[in-house]
Amino acid sequence: MTYVVTENCIKCKYTDCVDVCPVDCFKEGPNFLVIDPEECIDCTLCVPECPAEAIFAEDDVPDDQQHFIALNAELSRDWPAIIERKDPLPDADAWLGKPGKLDELER
Repeated sequence: MTYVVTENCIKCKYTDCVDVCPVDCFKEGPNFLVIDPEECIDCTLCVPECPAEAIFAEDDVPDDQQHFIALNAELSRDWPAIIERKDPLPDADAWLGKPGKLDELER
């Protein structure tokens, strides 16, 4: 099983999770992070570190967020690895918790 970054990360992109990942499985896009399912080792360390509560075990992804499983796999093939913590996006706090952000995802 892998872990999956879901919608609440879009336009926030907090990177607290990156600091604790022992295998550097996070990939970075313009306004979203994904987890490479081929690299994730199921360690669970990233889950409590995410201030957006956007990371779920694949089996626990909410029903309305299931499409993020495939999206993480797809985007992780193209996006570069992120291995150190960075500042969140400037208006991250304003976007935190807002629903319906998939249209805001930049590839």
